[in-house]
Amino acid sequence: MKFKEKFFILLITAAISVIANWVGPGISPLQGIPGVLILAAISLAGIGIADIMPGKIPAVAYIVTLATIVTIPAFPLSDFISYHTGNVDFTTLCTPILAYAGIYTGENLDNLKKTGPKIIILSIFVILGTYIGSSIIAQIILKMIGQI
Repeated sequence: MKFKEKFFILLITAAISVIANWVGPGISPLQGIPGVLILAAISLAGIGIADIMPGKIPAVAYIVTLATIVTIPAFPLSDFISYHTGNVDFTTLCTPILAYAGIYTGENLDNLKKTGPKIIILSIFVILGTYIGSSIIAQIILKMIGQI
């Protein structure tokens, strides 16, 4: 997929996210748009880096790294970025992501059928492991800060 196509998809995702942010938690588009645009810019930069860097490191690794760097308190615009991205309800970002996942799964249903029941068992273990791991981490942190 060309960078231009990725940009267009990212633009559509940002628009859907602003609408979902407005309809769901009721955050006005004027408050949500700056945060969504910041997230889109970070994503676009990560995608661009992934396209030019040698190797097979996925774009999401670059995106997460960039997002972490720009929100470090020592970064010059971290307060601005944190404030505006704080106006984005991250659960509403799931709307376009899950829609794309559904479309992708539908297009590759034949490949999914070839994996058989193994994929279901693997999915259950991944979801269960993620849930249990998150619960353990949350429990430890809550005890450390004295909330439990």
